[in-house]
Amino acid sequence: MTTDSGESSDTMRERATGDTRLLWLLLDADRWLVTALLSGVLFCGILAVGLLHPTPALTLLTRGDPVETLFQALITGTVTAVTLVLTLNQLVLSQELGAVGDQRERMDGSMQFRDDVADAVDTPVSPAEPSAFLRSLVRGTAERAEAARNAADETALDDDLAALLSNYLEDVLTNADSVTDQLEDGTFGEFDVVKAALDYNYSWKLYAGRRIREAYADELTDEIDDSLAELVETLELFGPAREHFKTLYFQWELSDLSRTLLYVAIPALTVAITSLLFLDVQDFVGVTAGVPDVLWLLAVTTTASLLPFTVLISYILRIVTITKRTLAIGPFILRETDRRVDVDWD
Repeated sequence: MTTDSGESSDTMRERATGDTRLLWLLLDADRWLVTALLSGVLFCGILAVGLLHPTPALTLLTRGDPVETLFQALITGTVTAVTLVLTLNQLVLSQELGAVGDQRERMDGSMQFRDDVADAVDTPVSPAEPSAFLRSLVRGTAERAEAARNAADETALDDDLAALLSNYLEDVLTNADSVTDQLEDGTFGEFDVVKAALDYNYSWKLYAGRRIREAYADELTDEIDDSLAELVETLELFGPAREHFKTLYFQWELSDLSRTLLYVAIPALTVAITSLLFLDVQDFVGVTAGVPDVLWLLAVTTTASLLPFTVLISYILRIVTITKRTLAIGPFILRETDRRVDVDWD
């Protein structure tokens, strides 16, 4: 039986396929930076197409009324998109509203879960701050793994089982130490807390721990088995805790998105409306830096008018990336893994 680290890669970057720079852009980068990059691509794309087209830009823009048609569509699209996003945000936030009985039920469920976590990590009261709460759970898994390793070191086990336990428990301890450090100064509302939670690969650890207990039930001592059972129990609590804080983070992000869209929608609409009313391409016949002035102006006004969409895309990219990587809860691993482990256990 083997436990290659390939299927237990801990951090999200290690588990990601493809260029990790793209993952940094999707998740870690500041959303205003992503917005600026998207706007830059749009701006440069308009300039490039205008310069590479065989027909001069001024000639193209004076055939019919393409500029008026463009900005009419941008005004309509901006108003519609902002309205839809705000409506969606209200639907998400409406989940927080309800009758007092519903709120009492939510409160009871929350308090029961906090009590379960407090029992699992041997503390009278579980922490209230999200990063500290997750840190206590992760530290709890490390303590259970350390107890299991000490029990295994004091027991004469088969070489294969000893190596398997050593690799598994060392992986738990190493990952837990790393995530605990990441959560040390985390502040909820920032991506750092969610990122640290995503870097704790609890799904594989939960799966592997249960398989070890099942496959070697006759060879494990009661002390080792009890320690592994407590480790599995704590890992099971980490799953819903992570999903809960991930949901709260999404609501936080959607609130930020709604506020940001309101900030940028008015300037974008102002640019689009003034361009529709006052922009006459025939008034701009000069050339600056080898580029027709009308093309410069059209690229700037179009990019500014589309700012609400680039802001929306920058936020949604992070949300959908997190969602894709956390679709399953518990010992379900949706990415490709080394299935020889299953064969060896079977």
